[in-house]
Amino acid sequence: MNLIERLRAPLFVSWQMTRACDLACLHCCTDSAPGKKLPNELTADEAMRLAADIVANGVPYVMLCGGEPLIVPHFFEVAEFLGRAGIQLKIETNGQLFDAAVAKRLAKLPIRSVQISLDGDTQNTYERQRPGASLAKAHAACRAVREAGLPLEVTFAPTRLNMHEAEAVIARAQALGAFRCNTGMLMNIGRAAKLWPKIAATPEAYQTFKQMLDIQAPLLAGSLEICYNPFTVEAGLQLSLETPPATMLILPNGMVKIAAAIGCICADLRRISFTEAWENYCAAWHDDGVIGAIERAITDSASHAEANVLTFISNGEFEKCLT
Repeated sequence: MNLIERLRAPLFVSWQMTRACDLACLHCCTDSAPGKKLPNELTADEAMRLAADIVANGVPYVMLCGGEPLIVPHFFEVAEFLGRAGIQLKIETNGQLFDAAVAKRLAKLPIRSVQISLDGDTQNTYERQRPGASLAKAHAACRAVREAGLPLEVTFAPTRLNMHEAEAVIARAQALGAFRCNTGMLMNIGRAAKLWPKIAATPEAYQTFKQMLDIQAPLLAGSLEICYNPFTVEAGLQLSLETPPATMLILPNGMVKIAAAIGCICADLRRISFTEAWENYCAAWHDDGVIGAIERAITDSASHAEANVLTFISNGEFEKCLT
């Protein structure tokens, strides 16, 4: 028996509220962009029913992400419902739409963190990876988070376009009052997979990058946590095989994905209850098909490019899943 099977519900839910976004970043693992909303995303009523199920099942921690969650019309309705029920929240945003008014509203809720992406320390570098985005807006969003008394996390997605500014971004995160900076080797998923030859750094560059992190992490301990282990997707998957995580990854259409780097779906929350979905998730970690898919993803990083091609998995058998 895996440890997760002793739990009645996940300890953490990562809820992708939409595939739409105000940006079309080159490294995006979900291939989100303006106008990319899935045709069958959960309606506001369905999202609120899911939020009620999350509360009823005693989930302690939920991340609301996307795409860009702030463009979802019912984002605050969901966030406030969850927060008023005492659920700790993490909000993942690119910062372009995040201002003092958003921060003030979120400050009334039990916010564990607001995570904002800073993929460069100059506008030129930042915009190369996030076309049309404003670094000044992202910095202003970070300041709004801290001025509202909220915990700030920064994330940095390293590519050949921005890796030369990685150390400066870490210093900026510290100066902006972040308690954590999240990074690691770029995921070969979504739009990143399509643009891999253009944006992926060389193995030697990633090795140098990791060496820099190894130096910076202990130096900044106590003021800024640099979170970069496991460094690769493959290492993370190996850890998951050994100890399956007590998480649930919910896609915008209510499908439950087993892991970000594989396309296996174990439940459709439109058709079954949250409790049944959790039971399916726990059972999936004993499924030969799931284990085989993860083992292939560990040994063949190129297979990550198919992670958004979704298939239902049951008793080792795959069934094409329309999204």
